Amino acid sequence: MSAQTVTIPDDRAFASFKAECLCEEGWSMTYTKGAIVVWTQSLEEGKSVHKIKCRMICKDVSAETMYDVLHDIEYRRKWDSNVIETFDIGKLTVNADVVCYILSALMWGKCPKPLRNRDVITLRSWLPIGKDYIIMNYSVKHPKYPPKKDMVRVVSIQTGYMIQSQGPNHCTLTYMAQVDPRGSLPKWVVNKSSHLLAPRAMKKIHKACLKYQEWKQSHNPGFKPWLYPEQTTLPSIPLSELSIQRAESLENIDESSLAETQEREDSD
Repeated sequence: MSAQTVTIPDDRAFASFKAECLCEEGWSMTYTKGAIVVWTQSLEEGKSVHKIKCRMICKDVSAETMYDVLHDIEYRRKWDSNVIETFDIGKLTVNADVVCYILSALMWGKCPKPLRNRDVITLRSWLPIGKDYIIMNYSVKHPKYPPKKDMVRVVSIQTGYMIQSQGPNHCTLTYMAQVDPRGSLPKWVVNKSSHLLAPRAMKKIHKACLKYQEWKQSHNPGFKPWLYPEQTTLPSIPLSELSIQRAESLENIDESSLAETQEREDSD
């Protein structure tokens, strides 16, 4: 988001995100295998991080299930090993909230110290569009959740998912992100994100979708505040409490001394 003040995305913002998800002009394909394709976008002058886009075709998952899995915080704690903790801070509107994620350093691969865990505070918004869905976020600052000394704060310039229904049990998931992991991550770590980490994450999401219905039946099955906003118990947050999180305002923590260790790519 380029605005100087925090704003809740409107219909134009969602339409713009969808158009960029669908556009292939200006993107370079860096990975294709099976049902997954990854593209990256060249660095724009003055930008420190590139964009990545990953698309996965799921012929055994409905768009509705995919949407639920990406929203359900309790379930994410079970299936996403990269997430140490996640919690909602508060709601802004019926389709926007503020959420915190604490991310494991191991999501970047098996690296020796001093690679630190990450955290990120984002304004998340979502919108069903017919049978399709969009979830997107960008980093904000909240006065009660300043950066912690033992973590590196990630900056999400813009991250999101677009889920397109292709039939009763068939959907396409597109993930698009421009994220600054901060610190001084070595080049080899950043380079891995497009051709290794993104496809692995998509495969994890797919597996999680296949197990979600069974799990949800025994974990508060009717509770889906992303579909039924009257169910939410989150406190309301005034937009005035939030400000844009800019990368340059964060401490630059040096992690450049890391040495890469050999890592075997998962076969699943």
